[in-house]
Amino acid sequence: MSLSLTKISKCFDNIWALRDVSIEVGNGEIFGIFGATGSGKSSLVEILLGNTAPSGGSIAHDGKDITKLTRGKRNFHFPALTRKSIWQNLFANDERSTLGEGEVQMRYLENALEKVTGVLILANSFCAMDRTLRERAFSRLRTVTRERDLSVVFAASNYEEILEVCDRVAILADSEIRQIGSPQDVYEDPASASIAAIVGRNNLFAARRLTSSKAKLPEYETVDGGHRLFTKKVERSALAPINQNVTLGIRPEQISLTFGASFPEDNLLKATVSRVRFLGATTLVSFDCSGLLLDALVLRVVGLNIGDECMLGLPPDRIQIYKT
Repeated sequence: MSLSLTKISKCFDNIWALRDVSIEVGNGEIFGIFGATGSGKSSLVEILLGNTAPSGGSIAHDGKDITKLTRGKRNFHFPALTRKSIWQNLFANDERSTLGEGEVQMRYLENALEKVTGVLILANSFCAMDRTLRERAFSRLRTVTRERDLSVVFAASNYEEILEVCDRVAILADSEIRQIGSPQDVYEDPASASIAAIVGRNNLFAARRLTSSKAKLPEYETVDGGHRLFTKKVERSALAPINQNVTLGIRPEQISLTFGASFPEDNLLKATVSRVRFLGATTLVSFDCSGLLLDALVLRVVGLNIGDECMLGLPPDRIQIYKT
């Protein structure tokens, strides 16, 4: 592996910003760093830039330990593009430009990709770009990363960017890495309810298991609304005790709207439309199911208005179970 971080920790006034963070970024790989505000993402970037020293752990580049070289001495740091550094360089060089911020970010990315070898650190480097410019930047970044076998660390506050450009991603929460995987795997199978909430829209609600652990399909009753829902078959270890609440989750795009009859196993709920939000290519519809509030994302809604009633289908194999 070209870049390796082993048990990197950072403590500020007895408060841990990072604790035992370990990642490996291969040659030709774009590795994402993602987390909610306060997760430790910025602290990790600052350590990689050499702007702050880790409280513990080590950093290796091509097998060589470079930890001491990064400890605030500024005689070694990886080339980087951050929103802050771009504008600092712009004003330091007294560049008077009519370019928009997104165009400035694109210019600095192109300059960096022409010169960089080995490792590149990117942090919110595309946040000011419109979609067309961002897609061009991502395409250029992917091409150069593969051609030159770069190891790219890509920290972002928008998970859509992670999905678009990264090969793998590490999810930071409460100063620790909670999950590593492909962006799609993390989106489709989050390790916890908190991760499920930050990597995209999600319906998360409390429920209690009704059936034994030997049941063909586990059945739960929602705390709000008292609805009985079947979920997919999971390992016994993933089932919480019957007398304890768990969190169930289903993404809005996985809920179906129906007006016909079906089987109980299809988890049909009677719902009333409470809000309709047009989002361009999709429409987000909010429903009240006797106290259980759910959002459904659909491509098109015809003749569905606030106050209308319909049935929602929650496929059992799409419902995730989170014990924490």
